[in-house]
Amino acid sequence: MSSHSSVLGSGGALEIGEAGLAGAATGVRPPSPPRDRMQAQRFQDALFHQVTRFFAFSVLAILVAILGALLYGAWPALKEFGAGFPFSADWNPVTDKFGGLISVYGTLSTSFIALFVAIPVSFGIALFLTELCPPSLRGPLGIAVELLAAVPSIIYGMWGLFVFAPLFADYVQPLLSATLGNIPFIGGLFQGPKNGIGILSAGLILSVMVIPFIASVMRDVFEVVPGILKESAYGLGATTWEVVWNVVLPYTRVGVIGGVMLGLGRALGETMAVTFVIGNAHRISPSLYEAGNSIASTLANEFAEASSDLHVSSLIALGLILFFVTFVVLALSKILLMRLGRLEGEKT
Repeated sequence: MSSHSSVLGSGGALEIGEAGLAGAATGVRPPSPPRDRMQAQRFQDALFHQVTRFFAFSVLAILVAILGALLYGAWPALKEFGAGFPFSADWNPVTDKFGGLISVYGTLSTSFIALFVAIPVSFGIALFLTELCPPSLRGPLGIAVELLAAVPSIIYGMWGLFVFAPLFADYVQPLLSATLGNIPFIGGLFQGPKNGIGILSAGLILSVMVIPFIASVMRDVFEVVPGILKESAYGLGATTWEVVWNVVLPYTRVGVIGGVMLGLGRALGETMAVTFVIGNAHRISPSLYEAGNSIASTLANEFAEASSDLHVSSLIALGLILFFVTFVVLALSKILLMRLGRLEGEKT
């Protein structure tokens, strides 16, 4: 009896399979899955959709919460000093007179110095690793560059204060003053106290910190260039520089700009490394050798010792300015990347 039912079962399965094949051949739909299974699948899809949407909107909620907290904390200072707070050079906790111009100037100047140095160095590193480096060294050198990003910022600050600053004061600053100090219009930038501490030193330390970020992104985007494009250019007699300038860079310029903006965002918010070597002086000087201050270094030095509510509010207002500057920079970079991507799409 059992053998007969098994034969019937196998025969029934065979008949069903043949019916399904015949239905597929004739265009007839196969039997639909059970209703319970379909409902379970719909529930899983809906749950997954809701969870991922919650994660996405939670990021936006956190951003709005941070902005709201900054606005709430900075409101007393903004109410006291008005819209001129970012453009005032006053910073005197004794008289409760505060302004953000000195810190904003220090933040922007050190960041642009860092990019001025880091962009060509990062480009050279990425070019060497992708086009010129022997295969046996490509991996170790790439890892070494990426390891620079893992060094804590306070280590960079200590190295800058105890190693870089003395060498910079004894050898580099006299050389810069003797060579560039006599050039009209920019000579004043390289005149001043030669103690290794100041805006220029902070910018150079920042450049070392952002180089691994920019170089890693450039290397990754250079590697995605199709080999046939470069081989075709080499076959036409182009040099390595011509291939990079006329083939690699046009193909990867969106990614390159993204890497540069990533480095700029890193430089704008850096705290401890800048605090060690910038000098922490509330003044603006045309000389890059003079001590200065940045928004991050001001917050690190004074927040724990703020003597009044207005002082605390002014420090939070500086944080709001840094938030706004970083947001504007990243928004502009995103708009630029979108426009470049749209142009690339139109060309293709």
